[in-house]
Amino acid sequence: MNIHEYQGKELLRKYGVAVPNGKVAYSVDEAVEAAKSLGTDVNVVKAQIHAGGRGKAGGVKVAKNLDEVRTYADEILGKTLVTHQTGPEGKEVKRLLIEEGCDIKQEYYVGLVVDRATSRIVMMASEEGGTEIEEVAAETPEKIFKEVIDPVTGLMPYQARRLAFNINIPKDLLKEAVKFMMGLYKVFADKDCSIAEINPLVTTGDGKVMALDAKLNFDSNALFRQKDIIEYRDLDEEDPKEIEASKYDLSYISLDGNIGCMVNGAGLAMSTMDIIKHYKGDPANFLDVGGGATKEKVTEAFKIILSDKNVKGIYVNIFGGIMKCDVIADGVVAATKQVGLEIPLVVRLEGTNVELGKQILEESGLNITAADSMADGAEKIVSLVKA
Repeated sequence: MNIHEYQGKELLRKYGVAVPNGKVAYSVDEAVEAAKSLGTDVNVVKAQIHAGGRGKAGGVKVAKNLDEVRTYADEILGKTLVTHQTGPEGKEVKRLLIEEGCDIKQEYYVGLVVDRATSRIVMMASEEGGTEIEEVAAETPEKIFKEVIDPVTGLMPYQARRLAFNINIPKDLLKEAVKFMMGLYKVFADKDCSIAEINPLVTTGDGKVMALDAKLNFDSNALFRQKDIIEYRDLDEEDPKEIEASKYDLSYISLDGNIGCMVNGAGLAMSTMDIIKHYKGDPANFLDVGGGATKEKVTEAFKIILSDKNVKGIYVNIFGGIMKCDVIADGVVAATKQVGLEIPLVVRLEGTNVELGKQILEESGLNITAADSMADGAEKIVSLVKA
């Protein structure tokens, strides 16, 4: 789960991590009032969307007076920002962060991720702040320093000091930098983050070390114990189909293709997408209905696939272990009758109650193409969609 920059900074502030003062605004007038209340000569008007690269897309402006705040807020609110993370369709800006300007002396990068290779949290830091960390990793990897964190002890002060030394934080600000890193780690661990990225971390003319930007992502599987984080969720930033799928505990991710997929099991779902691509087709989604799906759950999954206007055909690929093929068949038939299916549908069933499942489909009287294998089904749906 992602949150906005201003929400991330609000959370960091609670843990004693220094961030600039700022206020969220949903209208031009609110933006001007926010700037007035901050009482600084310079303010920054920042678009709030769940994507990076906002500055390059024109979503971050420095205003030197209230008239400029009004002008920039009017310009950015309602604008569709297209960045390297939004895709070509972009995201509409519906809220702004109005933030006090600060006297930046130097920019750095600090981030925390879960390293799957070591099964540990790793803190990374670089003095190449303000640029894409991926570019730094590709072009000058020697400028990225890492500390692997023991889950028993957590981040140790000496590790934070070593990172601060390595990225050349001024000696008189080492104490502040260590405090910053320790607080950032505590947020990451306490709130079940999957990513915590501060880019840039800045030192200022008045001797502060603070987060000029903040990107926090959270492990969706841990949200049941993070009620305060769930309150930050902005449904406007999420795909409506994915929101609907989450209501029924379906694992759904929208993609750019035109062949809808309904599969049970994440591994089989990924293999299904691969084999569709092998036959020169394009999957429209990843959808795992899980091992214990009911008829109602399958029906809703089918409706979600069909709500995507780009879908020109559907491939149902089920291996019945825990999941029973007759349950899937009942769901497919019920959903097809409810929505009035007018596009090709290929179904491949295998496993528990497979004969009963096939019988249900055959007796439904619906235009369903049966497949004998995963490859056979993929080949058939691709050819039907292209036809």
